[in-house]
Amino acid sequence: MKNITAVFLKQLTDTFKNKTVLIQFVMFPILTLVMENTITLENMPEHFFAKLFAVMFVGMAPLTTMASIISEEKEKNTLRVLIMSNVSPAQYLAGIGAYVFMMGLAASGLFAWSCGCTGKDLALFLAAMSAGIILSGLTGAVIGIFGKNMMAATSMYIPVMAVFSFLPMISMFNESVKKIARFTYSQQISEMINSIGSSQSISASSIGVIAANFAIALLIFVLIYRKKGVE
Repeated sequence: MKNITAVFLKQLTDTFKNKTVLIQFVMFPILTLVMENTITLENMPEHFFAKLFAVMFVGMAPLTTMASIISEEKEKNTLRVLIMSNVSPAQYLAGIGAYVFMMGLAASGLFAWSCGCTGKDLALFLAAMSAGIILSGLTGAVIGIFGKNMMAATSMYIPVMAVFSFLPMISMFNESVKKIARFTYSQQISEMINSIGSSQSISASSIGVIAANFAIALLIFVLIYRKKGVE
């Protein structure tokens, strides 16, 4: 736990030095606050931009941040130094994962506030976002471990990030895309968030798809981790 905490605090300290990581967690909350308070369209659903950007955030920020941190530290040999300092690969990944989760959860609180969520709705909103952060972070860890360097990781995570962050938005306007998107966790999180505060309830199928996505991502992570490790 001491090593995990040290990795977490190290990354937290580096946040303000690494503008690429920092912007991932502030861009969408800022856009949400601006657009929620400046744009009003006829027949636009309540808190449309907050819910839209929340889903885009959960499909983008944790994934790209996790992949970027791991691949960068591999490339700069920072990771090798940590491991030589008695920090195990599992402890390192746990520390980075905790950092990404806490930063994502903090941003999720701003989205929830923008949506006016309180009480039970707030708990459901944060639970849905937490599931997405964990899944995106796990996917990012797979890419970060698999990529030989930052350039390789970037070339892999950009298309993956585009699918999970933009597919729910496109599916709002295209039924054919929606039929495909329903198998992704980001689409199901979008539906869960949109059901909060309405007469709709969170469906068992949404939970099932998210669980299936998690099982697949975890299996791929275990296989890649056993094959390549984190060095």
